[in-house]
Amino acid sequence: MSIISQLKKSLPKNIIISGEENTRPFECDGLSVYKQKPLAVVLPNEIKQVKKVLEICRKNKTPIVTRGAGTGLSGGAMPIKDSVVLGLSKLTEIISINLDEQTAIVQPGVRNLAISEAVDEYGLYYAPDPSSQIACTIGGNVAENAGGVHCLKYGLTVQNIESIKIMTIDGDELVFSREDEGLGLLALMTGSEGLLGIITEITVKLTKKPQLAKLVMAGFDSVRDCANAVSEIIRNGIIPAGLEMMDEFAIKASEDFARPGYPLESKALLLCELDGSEEFVNIDIDKVLSLLSKAQSVRVSESEEERLLLWKGRKSAFPAVGRISPDYYCMDGTIPKRHLADVLEKINDLSKYFSLRVANVFHAGDGNLHPLILYDAGIPGELEKAEEFGNEILKLCIEVGGSITGEHGVGIEKLDAMCYQFSDAELDVFHQIKAAFDPLSLLNPGKAIPTLNRCAELGSMHVHHGDLPHPELERF
Repeated sequence: MSIISQLKKSLPKNIIISGEENTRPFECDGLSVYKQKPLAVVLPNEIKQVKKVLEICRKNKTPIVTRGAGTGLSGGAMPIKDSVVLGLSKLTEIISINLDEQTAIVQPGVRNLAISEAVDEYGLYYAPDPSSQIACTIGGNVAENAGGVHCLKYGLTVQNIESIKIMTIDGDELVFSREDEGLGLLALMTGSEGLLGIITEITVKLTKKPQLAKLVMAGFDSVRDCANAVSEIIRNGIIPAGLEMMDEFAIKASEDFARPGYPLESKALLLCELDGSEEFVNIDIDKVLSLLSKAQSVRVSESEEERLLLWKGRKSAFPAVGRISPDYYCMDGTIPKRHLADVLEKINDLSKYFSLRVANVFHAGDGNLHPLILYDAGIPGELEKAEEFGNEILKLCIEVGGSITGEHGVGIEKLDAMCYQFSDAELDVFHQIKAAFDPLSLLNPGKAIPTLNRCAELGSMHVHHGDLPHPELERF
């Protein structure tokens, strides 16, 4: 009996999707350049159905790819050949809200923004706010350790969850809590991209709404002056709720899309939000304004509507760029803030070298870069050129002491870049952790952690100063 037949025999038929055309919507996530149709898609509406899917797939040694809303940008939710996609988007129950502890227990399919909407009447909200928060699920946020424009002050997902419940490949339920001592398994699971277990329940931290929030928008004649202003704000002990930077290309695209009132004559734009009590917000506003002497234009939001509109422009950067190019490739890397200006200049040099336009949007406060490489997949060789451009950006991040990812994860997109950042010994530890949780390697195999053979083969093509990486491995 085929695995599809087994699934249909054991589960309600209306939660199973099969057939080449029917599964097409699930063949990729937000990284649409890579596609693969699964054998079937299962959309459980009860946790016990998740357990049954794992049981059947384990028995048949069939890979399982867990999926939330599919908004990820690294290919982490792309199916692999002959896999079953386990979609958790119907598990949308907000199980409980604890006002005393300021927590909520939710299922993985609950949308990020839906949490804030559910607790709005209590003066609370869920702080991490990825650009896709209207659609992305909290389970996907945990799997990728998602951030957002306000992560500088309030942290990434890992700082905003108290515990998670997972189901192992064997169907066992485990709970990892912030209160656990020793191995830090809550942090391990956050950002594990579905490789270690299926997230079935999350306890999130809720944050009290600030009394006041104001946004300072400053336009600059140069990217370097804008980057220096970022450093000055942080150096003076100011902790903004959000500190974002956009280059000229991104400014114009966002203004055309969302009409937030951005200064089109500027070469770089800084968005700096201060929140808290009215007294301290006004004090911090004055401090920030005193540090913006090189700005050509400065504007402070005068209403909540104006503040949200200015943020709408930044959060619309991705769809805005999508309107002016047939395709774009969104990168994600982190660098020390002191290198912002230098890295931006080098990205622009790479743009000229590859003859591909790039729009830069940054979580400047924590050095998280999101260059958007514009290309046309209909032109032979342009996709490959965009991928090479992106890989050079990631190598640049590593060279200045940064990382190949900030919040988008590794997925399939950055497997090669992992070989540049981590040694063979470090990668071996990653594989050991994977094997401890998933000995048959059925949970999202081939993602996030490259094989040593892959790194060896990549290294054979990128020999540096005669130093051959992983010399102990055979070359094929």
